[in-house]
Amino acid sequence: MFLGWLKHYMPRSLYGRAALILVLPIVVLQLVVSVIFIQRHFDDVTTQMSHSMAIELRLVIDEYSQSGVSASAAPLAIEVQSGTIAEERRRWYDFAGLVVRRELLASLDALAAIDMPDGRVLRVGVESARGPVILSFDRLRVSASNPHQLLVNMLLVGVLMTVVAYIYLRNQLRPIKRLAKAAAAFGRGQVVEYRPSGAVEVRAAGHAFLDMRNRIERQIEQRTLMLSGVSHDLRTPLTRMKLGLALLEDEEREPLERDVVEMQRLVDEFLSFAKGASEGEPEATEPFGFLREIVQDCQRAGQDVILGELEGEGGGTVGLRRIGIRRAVENLVGNAVRYGNRAVVSVMLTERVLRIRVEDDGPGIAAQDREEALRPFARLDAARNQNSGSGVGLGLSIAMDVARAHGGMLRLGESHALGGLRADIVIGR
Repeated sequence: MFLGWLKHYMPRSLYGRAALILVLPIVVLQLVVSVIFIQRHFDDVTTQMSHSMAIELRLVIDEYSQSGVSASAAPLAIEVQSGTIAEERRRWYDFAGLVVRRELLASLDALAAIDMPDGRVLRVGVESARGPVILSFDRLRVSASNPHQLLVNMLLVGVLMTVVAYIYLRNQLRPIKRLAKAAAAFGRGQVVEYRPSGAVEVRAAGHAFLDMRNRIERQIEQRTLMLSGVSHDLRTPLTRMKLGLALLEDEEREPLERDVVEMQRLVDEFLSFAKGASEGEPEATEPFGFLREIVQDCQRAGQDVILGELEGEGGGTVGLRRIGIRRAVENLVGNAVRYGNRAVVSVMLTERVLRIRVEDDGPGIAAQDREEALRPFARLDAARNQNSGSGVGLGLSIAMDVARAHGGMLRLGESHALGGLRADIVIGR
């Protein structure tokens, strides 16, 4: 329980945790050294000086008791005057005064009171044979002087060593941050220049990342070339089939033309999947206006879709690949009107996230089937009605690739407003 509470207040960043690991031992070490040194060294010095001063005070008191004056008081720099101390004083942070009081009480039987008003003068009240007397002398004669100099020196040296260690630590952590930045950029579909540097372990992780990135890029390139080649090669026979069908009678031609149109649509979906979300570079885009354009284009294409609520606390623009976002939203809208009757597109923009939501009134997708539905070529016919033809199961996969290329995600759920499927493209700003 304590560890869980402590973890809540621990730094989250690597810099913060490294600084804590660095600074905490130094602070603890200085505190331990300070306590040990002050308690042992200064207490011992104060004890010895107080014991020596008690011997001198005893001599002065004996001389005063015998003759009323002390010949040793002046050479010993001790002022003697008759009277009593009305109030004993000691500053609360004067810990050495406790040692002085203890030693003087143990060494002088005639001691009545000790007054330590400041760090300059110490007054001792004693009972002599000639009545009460006050002995005053310099406080520095019974306690070590300038103990704060040690603390100041320790503090300065500690701060200096902390700064030096932090500079060195920052240089060691910089390659890790560069690796994290390159990995995060690659996760958003961007390739930034990265050269491994730093410690041996960091260099090894950097080379492993580069190898992984190269393998993924080769696989993406091979997939794109394969699908593009197959789709491109299919266009030629499809064109010839269209020309051949034009020579047939209307009765025989219509069913075959529908098949050719369907094949053409499948080829187009293959090409869209092959291109993925890599088309274009991110552009500063005003999301509300951009989504309004997409919805209007879908409406002109005859799809029953409306633009829903536009909400957001944030303003300004978001870096988007316009072609990829357009393709993803159009695929989601196409799925919505294919398996349902109508679709609603809504947008939410905050300071940290952009959410594009497409909802329909269709049968939806069961929770246990949503992960399967995101896979390429997945077709959940049992869950989604086929009102207007079937697809090849690439619409959701393309939308998910687009979301991931922007460092976001595609989430599927149930639409509370329409009762069908709810698809959210969530992108961080």
